[in-house]
Amino acid sequence: MFYFFFFFHVMLDKILFFVIFWLYAPNLPLTENVLHFYSLNIYKLLYLWRPQFRSPQHSRARKYEAEVQMCRLEVSAVDFSDYHPLKAITVTDSKARRGGRKGSTSSSSSSSSSVVLDPLSSMLDGSDPLSLFAAVSQTPALPHSISAGKEEEVGSDFEPWSSKRGEILSRFTTTEKLSINLFMGSDKSKASSPSSAVSEKVRTRLEELDDLEEGSQRELLNLSQQDYVNRIEELNQSLKEAWGSDQKVKALKIVIQCSKLLSDTSVIQFYPSKFVLITDILDTFGGLVYDRIWSMCADPHPLPESFSADDVNDTAKETCLNWFFKIASIRELVPRLYVEAALLKCNRFLTKSGIQETLQRLTAMIRGIGDPLVAVYARAYLCRVLLTEMMDRCKKLGNNALLLNSVMWAFRAEFVAMRATDFIGMIKDCDEAGFPKHLLFASLGRSLSCADPPESERLSILNDAWKVITKVRSPRDYINCAEIWVEFTCRHFTKREVNTVLADIIKHMTPDRAFEDAYPQLQSVIKKILPHFHDFSVLFSMEKFLPFLDMFQKDSVRVEVCKSIMEVFIKHQQEATRDPVILNALLHICKTMHDSVNALTLDDEKRSLSLLINGFIRMVSFGRDFEQQLSFCVEARATFCNLEPVIIHLIHACAAYSFITIPSLTSIFNRLNLYLLSGEVALANQCLSQADAFLKAAVSLLPEVPRTISIEGKQRSSEPFLLDFINNFLSTLLVVPDHPEQGVLYLVRGLLNMVQDYTWEDNSDAKIRVYISALPLLAAMSQESYLYTIPKVDSNETLYGGDPKFIAEINKLCETLIGQVLDHLKGLGRDEGVRRQGSLAFSLFGCLLAHGDLRNNKLNQLAVNLWNLSHKHGFCDTRTSVRTLEYIKHQAQLADLSHLSDMTARLSLQSRT
Repeated sequence: MFYFFFFFHVMLDKILFFVIFWLYAPNLPLTENVLHFYSLNIYKLLYLWRPQFRSPQHSRARKYEAEVQMCRLEVSAVDFSDYHPLKAITVTDSKARRGGRKGSTSSSSSSSSSVVLDPLSSMLDGSDPLSLFAAVSQTPALPHSISAGKEEEVGSDFEPWSSKRGEILSRFTTTEKLSINLFMGSDKSKASSPSSAVSEKVRTRLEELDDLEEGSQRELLNLSQQDYVNRIEELNQSLKEAWGSDQKVKALKIVIQCSKLLSDTSVIQFYPSKFVLITDILDTFGGLVYDRIWSMCADPHPLPESFSADDVNDTAKETCLNWFFKIASIRELVPRLYVEAALLKCNRFLTKSGIQETLQRLTAMIRGIGDPLVAVYARAYLCRVLLTEMMDRCKKLGNNALLLNSVMWAFRAEFVAMRATDFIGMIKDCDEAGFPKHLLFASLGRSLSCADPPESERLSILNDAWKVITKVRSPRDYINCAEIWVEFTCRHFTKREVNTVLADIIKHMTPDRAFEDAYPQLQSVIKKILPHFHDFSVLFSMEKFLPFLDMFQKDSVRVEVCKSIMEVFIKHQQEATRDPVILNALLHICKTMHDSVNALTLDDEKRSLSLLINGFIRMVSFGRDFEQQLSFCVEARATFCNLEPVIIHLIHACAAYSFITIPSLTSIFNRLNLYLLSGEVALANQCLSQADAFLKAAVSLLPEVPRTISIEGKQRSSEPFLLDFINNFLSTLLVVPDHPEQGVLYLVRGLLNMVQDYTWEDNSDAKIRVYISALPLLAAMSQESYLYTIPKVDSNETLYGGDPKFIAEINKLCETLIGQVLDHLKGLGRDEGVRRQGSLAFSLFGCLLAHGDLRNNKLNQLAVNLWNLSHKHGFCDTRTSVRTLEYIKHQAQLADLSHLSDMTARLSLQSRT
C-alpha cells in the first residue's frame, strides 16, 4: 500500500506539472530549463521520501552529489554562470578644425588659431555670448518710417530682423584679437552761424568729408571682442549725439567709417556679428535721415502712410537729393553701397519707381566687390532693406526656374506658404527645359511642410502639385518629390487622401522592384505619417498602409520601420485595446521584429526589441474575458519564444491571469495546488514577486480547508491531502529566497503558525508530523550548498552565506519544533496512544539519522532513546526495523560515519510478545 501511494504521488506530481506547464507554455519545447524544472520536482519527491532532524549546531555536513552518485542517479550538469550585458564605454575626444580663409591675417600671432572654440571658453576674457548679447541688445528705436515700411512691404509673416540679430550675436564669437579704425579728425563740422552763406556751408562740409577720406584716422589693434563691441557702441552713440547737435556731416563720417569695417574679413568667424553691429548703425542713420525729410513734409499737414512723390514738397525733395549727392561722393565702393542701401527708403520722396530702379543699380554694384564673403553679406543687407521686390523681379524674367527655386529655398517657410498659390502659378509658367518642375514643387513642398498655407487654398495646392508629381517617370525623381509632399498631405487632410498618396507611391515604386533603391525615402514617408495618426485603428484601416510596409524587403530596414511604428504606438496609446484590427497588425509587426533575432544579434538589440514587444503586450486587455486574455498570452508566448524578456513578461501576464482566476475554482485543494505550482513556475522564470504572492496566498488559504471533503459522493478526511500538500510546499520553500522586508524564514514561520492554529481532527498526529517534516527543511537550509536550486534565482544560501545570525534563527526554530514533538510523545504514553507514540518516535529517529550529526553525545543518546521508545511496545514493523539497522551498519563502514558503529551496538530489536 505504501508503494502504491508513493507511485500515486509521483504520477500526480507529473500530471500537475504538465498541466501547469501547458497553461503557461503550451508551445515551448522541452529545453534544458524545462527538464531542470521537472528534475527539480523529482528531487523534491526524493526529499520527501526519506528515512525521516538534527540540531543544526550538531548537523552533519551533507555531500549531496556524492550521495546521489552512490544511488547511481544520472545528473545533468547545469551551468549557473551569470553574465553582465553591459560593456565599458570608451569616449574618444576629437577636435574639429576649420581652415582659415585664404588671404586672411590675424592681428596677433599668438591668437591666430582657427579652431572652432567652445562658446563657454570665451568667458575667460569676459566676452561670453550672454554678456555680448547684453552689451549690444539695446537696439536703437527706429522711427516709424523704417519699421512701418518693412511691415508694409514684406508682411507680418516675415521673420523680423530683431529675432535673427540676437541669434547671430550669440552664435558667432571669437577669442582672436580685433582691430578698428577710429576717426581722429578735427571738429570742423560745428554748426555755422546764421549769416554764413549756403555755398560756404557746402564747401566746408565737403572739406570735412575729404578730411576723413584722406586718412585722418587711427587704427586700434589687439582689441578683445568685448572691447570691439564697446567701440562700436561708442560710435553709435557718437552718431546720435552728432545728429542731435546738428553735425550732419560728422554723422555721415561715422557711418562711412563703420561701413569700411565690413571690408575686413581677417577674423572670419566674427564677421557675422560684426555685420550685425555695423548694420545697426546704418539702420539708425537711415532712420534719422528718413525722419528729417519726413518732418520737412509736415507743413501744412503730415504725409499719409501711403504717400507718393507727388505729395512731397520741393524743400524735402531738395534735401533728399542733397543726401544722395553726398553719398555719391564717397570714393570707396563698400561704404558707398551700404550707406545708399541704408537710405533706400528715401527714394519714395523722389519718384514712384525710385526704389525699383535703385535696387537694380545697387544689385549690379555688388558685382564689383572682389571678396565673395563681403559681397554675399552686402546682398543680405540689401534684401533686409526691401525684400518683396525680389519676387516681383522673378516674375519679370522669362526662364526663371533656377532663380525661383533659390528664392523658395532662401525665404522663410511662412513667407512662401502665404504665397503658395502665386508660386504655383509662377512654377507653371516656367520653362522645364533647364530646370524640371518637379524639383520646384519639391522646394515648395519643403516650405509647406513647415508652414501652413491659407486653408481655402490647401486642396487646390495639393491637386496642382500631385498632377505634376505623378507624371514623373523616373522612380528616383518621383519618390524624392513625393515623400516631401506626404508631410503636407498628413498635416491637412484625412486618411482618404493619405491612402491615395500611398497607393500612388506603391504604383510607381513596385515595377522592377524600384523600391529597393529608395528605402531611405520610403522610411521617411512612414516617419511623416506616424506623428499624425495616433489612432492606430484609423492607421491600420487604410487599405494601402500594410501593402506599403510590404515594400520593405531588406531585413534591417524592415525591422527599423517596425520599431518606429511600435515606438509611436507605445508613446501615444493611452488606453488598453482589444481591437482585432490593431492586434493582428501589431502582432505581425512584432513577429517581424522577433524573427530578425539570430545568434549574431547583440544583447542591446534584443533588449530594445523586447521592450517594444512588452510595451505592446501591456496595452492588450480583454477586460473580464479571461479566456480570451489567456488565449492571447498563449499565442504571444508561442510567437515570441526567442526573446527571454518577452517570455518573462508573458509569464508575468499569465501569473496575473492565474492569480485572478484561481480563487474562482470550487475545489480548495485545486486552488492550493495551483497556487503552489504557479509559484514554482514564477520562480523558475525569475518572477520573485509573483512567486511570493502565490505562496502567501496558499498559506493564507490553509485555514479554510475543511476537515472532510467529498470524494465520489462520499465524505472523507482531508488530512491526508492536506499533509501531502504541506510536505510538497515545504520542499519548495528550500529554493524560495526570503523577502528583504519580511524577516528571516517568514514563509516557513507563516506556514507553521497556520498549522498550529488549524483545527485538526481529534486524536490526530497530523500537526506533529508536519513539525517532523519541517525539520529536514531547516537542516537543508543550514547547508553551505543546497540540494537543489533554480537557475538565476539566489536562494538563502547566497543571500545569507552561512551567516551566524541566520543559523541561530534556524536553531531556535528547530529547538521549538523538537520540544513540541517530545511533549506530544510524552502525552501518548498511555495505553491508547502507544502505537501512535512508537510510529512518531521512529519517524523522528529517522529524521535525526538522516540529517543530524550523531557524533554529538546528546543527539546520539536522543536517537537511541527514540529507537528504544519506538520498539518499547512492539508495534514497530520488524521488517522495517531490520532494514533500517542494516542501513546504519552499512553507513558505519564509511570513514566519516564510523561513529555509527557504537550507536549500532546500543540499538536492539524488540517485538511484541
